[in-house]
Amino acid sequence: MDVFTIDCKDVVLRAFIPADLETFHSLTWQPEIYEFLPGWNVSREQREDWFINYELPDNIAFLRAISDEGGNIGELRLRLGIVHKESGELIGWCCTGIKEELPAPNREIMYAISKDHRGKGYSTQAAEGLIRYLFEHSNVEVLHAIALQRNEPSNRVIRKCGFTYQGKVEIDDEQFNSYKLYKQDWSG
Repeated sequence: MDVFTIDCKDVVLRAFIPADLETFHSLTWQPEIYEFLPGWNVSREQREDWFINYELPDNIAFLRAISDEGGNIGELRLRLGIVHKESGELIGWCCTGIKEELPAPNREIMYAISKDHRGKGYSTQAAEGLIRYLFEHSNVEVLHAIALQRNEPSNRVIRKCGFTYQGKVEIDDEQFNSYKLYKQDWSG
């Protein structure tokens, strides 16, 4: 079976496969990740339910919409693992979906990377790969990204990807910096 991938420089974005569950679950429990992505560090049973019943089927529906619906992805979500090319290791994830807390159109990209692979440009490569894919293959015209104000590395990645700062937004009593990137302004 062919697995959907997006080639980046040092990493590959790859649709999750069932074998990713354990590593993905472990990554969500790294304090360096759940500090900035609260709610991702759920029980093993909850993660498996979400992974098998939502994340894997959602990816299939998203990719089908790209091919069968002419790129009209609506509110579908795509969740991709970040895989290190050299080692083949799952080192993080990069996703897109609707962020209901933001004003429409509110398609967001988000990412997380293992503590062992930070500061090497992998998050930027992954985000740029997903942005390129969305703008070239879907009907997306604008993307959002948010980052906790105190998460300077994530804010830096977002700015490197060409997003423009929009202001602050409060979600669940936390202050986030909000950014947008318009397809017409994207330099690809």
